[in-house]
This record gives sequence, structure tokens and C-alpha cells, in this order.
Amino acid sequence: MIRHRAPVALLAASLLLTGCGGGAAASSDHKATSTEPASTGTPPAPGTPAPGVSARSAPQRLPGLGPKTGAAVPSAARQVVMVTGRGRDSPLSQVVLYERTSAGWRAGPVWPAHNALRGWTDHHMGGDLRSPVGVYGLTDAGGRLRDPGTRLPYHRSGAFTAPGTGFEGEPLAGSFDYVIAIDYNREPGTSPLDWTRPLGAERGGGIWLHVDHGGPTHGCVSIAEEHMKELLRALDPALHPVVVMGDHASLAR
Repeated sequence: MIRHRAPVALLAASLLLTGCGGGAAASSDHKATSTEPASTGTPPAPGTPAPGVSARSAPQRLPGLGPKTGAAVPSAARQVVMVTGRGRDSPLSQVVLYERTSAGWRAGPVWPAHNALRGWTDHHMGGDLRSPVGVYGLTDAGGRLRDPGTRLPYHRSGAFTAPGTGFEGEPLAGSFDYVIAIDYNREPGTSPLDWTRPLGAERGGGIWLHVDHGGPTHGCVSIAEEHMKELLRALDPALHPVVVMGDHASLAR
């Protein structure tokens, strides 16, 4: 059972939040303890390329990563979600799922994405409207809708609600239908709604992969709903998935 320790504040574009995930709405008496059962479909065996993964080429090293970033990827990680920002101050990015096989890294399709309004930072602080650069685990998922068939622990709750509009006036409804918690300043193995902040509240948190609403985020990374479902079905805890995220220049260090 995934734990939920404390409620989270409402997300609205007019607020300076610690991250997109910090906007999930939960009432003070909402326990949010139900965990959606796994899909009855038979998942692919560990090591099987993820849906959409190409077998045409399999580089031995993850493309675009410099020695510092590459060294931060755990040796046990066999799935990497690569989020590459267009620029240090840009809210536009792309996402590619890589899976490591005996032949090397196999790349999936390129998905357009949004990151934080002001781009990226090496030292994320709550309310800075930048996404944190780095390598982080992907251990927990959830959302307002039913589990689409992920092997990650999935916490379904009505608390995954995004009211109001985004920075460009776009509606936020549905943004948290599916989320994957990025293990930045959070305790792995808990619900994405868990409010534990090991680095302190001032360092932000609630950084998620979630459904794109058509505009910049407060700190999260967002992709289209169909791609979120594909990613949720592909990620396998046995393959120790991580996200590598940042602007192009930062990742190349």
C-alpha cells in the first residue's frame, strides 16, 4: 500500500508553487490510500524493448550526454527517459525512452514536451519556475484515471486534480490524469502525493512527468496523454528506470 502523509495545495497559475505536482488538490481529511490494481494484460518480459523502441541502431553510450552526466546514470539502469530541453531558458523540450540491451541502447520515438516556464536550473528552489537538471529515479506513479497497465506502483486518487488555467491561458484539467513522480526531493516508494521533502520545503518538490496541457509547467515535464500511457506501460521497476533531464548544454557536460 502506498502511503500518503499530508495534503497538497491547489495548483493555479497565479501561485508560486514548488512544482507541478505540488498542485494536486487534496482535502485535509482525504486519506488517498487506495492503490489501483495492475492491468490484467500480460506485460512483456524484462529486457524486451519498450513499445515503439527501434532496433535499427543501438549505441553503446546514451547520445547527448557528456562525461559528468553520463557518470551520474546508475550502472543498474536499463531504462532511461531522456528529457532534452531546447535551451537553458526555454520551456520546450523533447522526451525519448532508451532501453539498454546486450547490443547497446535502443531509442524509442521522439515525443515533444514542455518543461518549466523559465527553463532549467542546477539548483532548483520552490517557486523559481525552472525544472531541475539531473538524473533521478522513477519509482512511483499515479493519477486521477485508472491504471493503464504500468508495472510501477500506481496510486489512483481524485486528489490528482489540476484546476484553473496555465501560463498561456490553457485549461489545466486532465493534466494529472496520469503522472510519474520524478525522485527529486521526495521519498521513493511513496505516492506522488506524498509531501515528504528530504532537502527541505524551500528546495521545491512535486516534480512529475504528467499529461501535457499545451503550455509551460511550474517545474514538471509534460507529454501528450497517449505518450504518458505508453511510457507508463513501458517502464519496469526491474529495469531500474531513471530520468535524465536538462537543457542540451547541461546534459552535454
